[in-house]
Amino acid sequence: MIKLNFSSEIDAEEVKRILGEIARDPMGGWLELPRRYDMGEFARIKEAAKKINEDSEYLVCVGIGGSYLGHRAIIEALRPKSETKVVYAGNSLSARELEYALDEVGDHDFSINVISKSGTTLEPARAFEVFKQKLIEKYGEEEARNRIYATTDASKGTLHDEAEASGYTRFVVPDNIGGRYSVLTAVGLLPMLVAGVDVDKLLEGAAEAVETAVEPAVQYAYMRYALDAKKYDTEVFASFEPSTMYFNEWLKQLFGESEGKDRRGILPCSVIYSTDLHSLGQYLQDGRRNLFETIIDFPTDDMNAKVVSAVRIAHTEGGIPVLNISVPSFDEKGFGELIYFFELACAVSAKLIGVNPFDQPGVEAYKAELKKLL
Repeated sequence: MIKLNFSSEIDAEEVKRILGEIARDPMGGWLELPRRYDMGEFARIKEAAKKINEDSEYLVCVGIGGSYLGHRAIIEALRPKSETKVVYAGNSLSARELEYALDEVGDHDFSINVISKSGTTLEPARAFEVFKQKLIEKYGEEEARNRIYATTDASKGTLHDEAEASGYTRFVVPDNIGGRYSVLTAVGLLPMLVAGVDVDKLLEGAAEAVETAVEPAVQYAYMRYALDAKKYDTEVFASFEPSTMYFNEWLKQLFGESEGKDRRGILPCSVIYSTDLHSLGQYLQDGRRNLFETIIDFPTDDMNAKVVSAVRIAHTEGGIPVLNISVPSFDEKGFGELIYFFELACAVSAKLIGVNPFDQPGVEAYKAELKKLL
């Protein structure tokens, strides 16, 4: 069970109202997902992962934002064992990065998991076309179709229509779950299974969190709200495990896209200690006092534990509010609990400041401008 080193005053009636709003929201489907997962689809995902492991040395995951950050965070953190390596494409428009991914796959056997609700987002659409052509050149059109797995809308969209017409294996991005909340759906489960993550334990941890994480998540949301009111407008997520860098990236997307609206929201940043103590550490100790620190405290060795304690003491004495979130285990179950904890805390936090946790109008604005330029 996740534990906090702080407590905050909460309004029980307000919490009841907010949780009710989240449960009724058309995009609140993630709230009960860990306890009500479609086991028929889960079996299909496991079957697809088994096939990919048997016939592919690489799985190319094509997606951006919530379509790749969550599962990459877990794969990078846990470093599971698998004969199939997961590589990523379509998360930028850099030609160099696309070439690097193509070169890494080389002439090895591979499959593609293209993840996009619509199929029209430029970054993944471009990468998918390039890797699809590589598949066709290597295997021919019929076999290429058997190596493409599309995770997309259930009934509409460019990718859905192509997948249906071409006979790709399809999995669903649920209509009631947005991208940054989708790591525990087919969006994340297929690549994690291929990579060797024990997703049964991941979902077990998340399911337990549906019961155990509500109180600490609400406490954390209220503490953030109180700090924001005192002009602490920047949150620094701090981890002491280098492999959790992408988990920090997922947190930045989760909170940044959910809260950053109507000129509101806390700016999410991140550090990896002790590495960043030798760079950003100076600013954190002696810079502007408009920030607070959230330590994600995993079980660790004695030396790292001493660093955690030293940072907590030094930064607190330096005038930084330090919130400590203790995670029970550095494994699939622990991360399942942590994912659900942060999703719930983020949704409550956004509701407290009066913004919609589940849209991202600013992202759509950049897309519109890019389309004009192209």
